[in-house]
Amino acid sequence: MAGGIYAGIDIGSLSSEALLLGEDGILTYSIMITGANPQRAAQRCLEEALTKASLDKKAISVVVATGYGRIRVPFATRQVTEIKCHAKGAYFLFPGTRTVIDIGGQDSKAISLNDQGGVTDFVMNDKCAAGTGRFLEVMAAALETDLLDMGRRSLEAKKGVSISSMCTVFAESEVISLIAEGYKKGEIIRGLHEAISRRIFSMTKRLRVREGITFGGGVAKNQGIAETLKELFGMKINIPEEPQIVGALGAALCAKEIALKGNPSKYISASFVYRNRRQSSPCLLYTSPSPRDI
Repeated sequence: MAGGIYAGIDIGSLSSEALLLGEDGILTYSIMITGANPQRAAQRCLEEALTKASLDKKAISVVVATGYGRIRVPFATRQVTEIKCHAKGAYFLFPGTRTVIDIGGQDSKAISLNDQGGVTDFVMNDKCAAGTGRFLEVMAAALETDLLDMGRRSLEAKKGVSISSMCTVFAESEVISLIAEGYKKGEIIRGLHEAISRRIFSMTKRLRVREGITFGGGVAKNQGIAETLKELFGMKINIPEEPQIVGALGAALCAKEIALKGNPSKYISASFVYRNRRQSSPCLLYTSPSPRDI
């Protein structure tokens, strides 16, 4: 099937994104909170994107769903793993990408790519919310600080306070104690960002890290974490203009390939990912997802 519109939908634990791709590139996208009903979020997100582009759903040739809630998108032509989609999206935006870092609402991942943008290896932390968007939300609430303002406050602080625990439950208590001890909020935020960045750096170093790092996911909007990661890796880090759409873009690119080539065998299955992924140490406060959730 030549020509047409291709849709990618990324259903995350906290946010959902829908992106429409045309023959000449990205047409538009929509981002909204997932909420308790991923299926409804997917429908609303796609409808909003179609409205923005002044298109009818009949114009869409293929729909590919990705993210933890991809199995909850009944109108999707196919489901593709987050690893594949984030790799494709990052490589499309920055063709020099060889390492992808994604920090989402409740998980983080690092992906190695070859020179053609194919996935060669990856590591994923989906057993603990430490260092994810949810972790930052909890810390922002404890600090009574706007989540979107944390990056600026971190960069303005001259030093960071040492954070001993990265467990969301214990870190929240530690932050409250630090406030009571009189530490400045900016210093606490910087300390949190440094701890998160070291955790991501350590996870990513388990792979073969190559120059050409692209950082995606909602946490990539946090300048404090982005700058700290840049210092740790000693490399330039590419950050998309809208970091949250990388997965949806990759899904839309998969949709285009399906429409033009019709070759499903080239896509990584969920069972393959579950067998081959590298996992972080489990946290007793967090329940591991089933293979179908990956």
